[in-house]
Amino acid sequence: MNVEEVMQELEALGKDRTKKIYISNGAHEPLFGVATGAMKPMAKQIKKDQPLAEQLYATGNYDAMYFAGVIADPQAMTPADFDRWIDAAYFFMISDYIVAVTLAETDIAQEVADAWIASGDELRMSAGWSCYCWLLGSRKDAEFSENKMMEMLKLVKNTIHESPERTKYSMNNFLYTVATSYQPLHDQAVETAKAVGPVEVNKNMPKSKLLNASENIQKAVDKGRTGFKRKYVRC
Repeated sequence: MNVEEVMQELEALGKDRTKKIYISNGAHEPLFGVATGAMKPMAKQIKKDQPLAEQLYATGNYDAMYFAGVIADPQAMTPADFDRWIDAAYFFMISDYIVAVTLAETDIAQEVADAWIASGDELRMSAGWSCYCWLLGSRKDAEFSENKMMEMLKLVKNTIHESPERTKYSMNNFLYTVATSYQPLHDQAVETAKAVGPVEVNKNMPKSKLLNASENIQKAVDKGRTGFKRKYVRC
């Protein structure tokens, strides 16, 4: 399939209700409102196609950008390619669930994620922390430096309350993921989450929200979910 055929198929799969949900989360035109599950038959047909993925991502259409992540060949992408993708990520569903997910399937994931975390840019930082969540939740514990993960926990503890809004979500999720998916530092993550306490987000909205990694970690422990690893990062 070429880019025109894919765009036509995505448009046919679009639903107004789904489109409204995406817009309520931060998406903007152009988009069709395609449920991710509806893309699976086309994804099975195309499999991996990096040139087509690049064309689709460049459209700026949210559904096309998402599908680009599904059919991308992560190992064919360079740090510069991922920087280009994160530059075009205008809200968290792209940065954290398309770009970070695709990055997590590469050998350069930690290198790129580290640079984004240190960037000071809200969505880059969010994508960097999210990438580590995808990595820790899918790869063997031995692939990570325990000392490095400890330093990252300290960074969350010391900076999360002053971090940009979307970054707070990803840092909070990092605490949860270390506690539930990275066994060597389970206890340290639990203690860090307790020390951090509730994290306020949406301060500028009529009603703010509190994130509480500690409570969610305890729920996972109660359900015996510690040590969880997913088989695949991308759907």
